[in-house]
Amino acid sequence: MDSQFLPKFEGYRDKVLASFQRQRFMQLIDAELQDLKPGYCEILVPYNKSLTQQHGFFHAGVIGTVADNAAGYASFSLMEESSSILTVEFKLNLISPGDGEVLLGTSNVLKNGRTLTICRSEVFVIKNGAKKLCAASQSTLIELKNASDK
Repeated sequence: MDSQFLPKFEGYRDKVLASFQRQRFMQLIDAELQDLKPGYCEILVPYNKSLTQQHGFFHAGVIGTVADNAAGYASFSLMEESSSILTVEFKLNLISPGDGEVLLGTSNVLKNGRTLTICRSEVFVIKNGAKKLCAASQSTLIELKNASDK
């Protein structure tokens, strides 16, 4: 999907990457920022047994985290240089078990307002080369102006 949004400053990519690298939980689950465009983000998490529930599938908490962070960074890519971001709310629908080798979370900004941004995320599980939707989410995020994300 081509982005219909323009970043508010040229250094958006570096700001998002720096924020992502400061997230200790992303490091803990070995998450990687795969793709970033204005209003769009992809995050990949490789399978690790410590991220699973009792059946060996990715835990819903990890799936929700990927959906939330992908939305956060899709939204953050459109914010002012001096702004920070927080999630206000998100709804997660678990569609199928997280049974695979990799989780891939994607998110697109639906509406970028003055203060609030609405995003839609999808989380896929990839197994034996096949990509299957395992969760969908809608999020509302708030831009905290003049509150640098450091």
